Amino acid sequence: MASLLFQKAGWSLNVTRTSKSLAVTFSTALPRRNRHRTIASASEASSNLRSNYHGAQPQHSKLRNEIQSTRVFQSHQASAASTATAPSDLPKQQIPPVTNRFQPKEEVVHTDDLTAGLGDQPIVLDENSPQVDWARSFHGLSTEAFSKEAANALLAPLEPEDIEVKPDGIVYLPEIKYRRILNKAFGPGAWGLAPRGETIVTAKAVTREYALVALGRLVSVARGEQDYFSPEGIPTAVEGCKSNALMRCCKDLGVASELWDPRFIRKFIADHAKEVWVEHQQTQKRRKIWMRKDDQVRYPFKLYAPPPQGSARPSNS
Repeated sequence: MASLLFQKAGWSLNVTRTSKSLAVTFSTALPRRNRHRTIASASEASSNLRSNYHGAQPQHSKLRNEIQSTRVFQSHQASAASTATAPSDLPKQQIPPVTNRFQPKEEVVHTDDLTAGLGDQPIVLDENSPQVDWARSFHGLSTEAFSKEAANALLAPLEPEDIEVKPDGIVYLPEIKYRRILNKAFGPGAWGLAPRGETIVTAKAVTREYALVALGRLVSVARGEQDYFSPEGIPTAVEGCKSNALMRCCKDLGVASELWDPRFIRKFIADHAKEVWVEHQQTQKRRKIWMRKDDQVRYPFKLYAPPPQGSARPSNS
């Protein structure tokens, strides 16, 4: 029977990898003396050696792969560094911007700025022209009083049936009735409104200055104004601006002067107006409005009777 003494040795393998190099360290440790083990036969010892050899093969292949990858990495770094430092003679290619061809194009609508005016400046006459330039002249202002018949028509007290009440409680005379009074006092065609400047259109309103001329004489100058809510409503606002200027000019003639008298307004509201609750038929919103006592609530409102004070509200159940 053969015996084989085999001393046990310890070994370790350290691999250190950096960006440019790979370090491999192999170390062994011998056992202390007088330490051995007995192997029964040589065949058993050879089989153990073969098993250790085959078990170490994966470790060697792994190490070989790491060394190879390190070399490839270093070669790539060297080539990149040389490319970065070497000047390039080729021109840089211009990359076109990425656009989405399926994106719809926005339509640009060009609108004129109307804040400077509508370009309807009155015609300026020559100084030697026999016609009066009402855009600048004050011809005939306060030269003499109108006739007694005209004065009586202008200063006649208003009939209560002609006065209207707005929902906010403001009393007013419709603009058509100012024209009727002027026609009665001077006759149709004997009076008119002459523009004193061009129409100015702001973001929400239209304004223009007018002169009231009667019997060939300047009577009054006033500026009218009218709000609008969309560009399509500008023509209507221009006409409303003219009517507003006419109403203001008529104040100088004493037409409907009661509507600027606080005592007359309070007495008229007490005698001919009332405040009622109404409900909007579409939004069901309720509020108070003023109206004439002999008038009726019109669409889109309808009368609403609120519950009396102190009564219990109906439950939702």
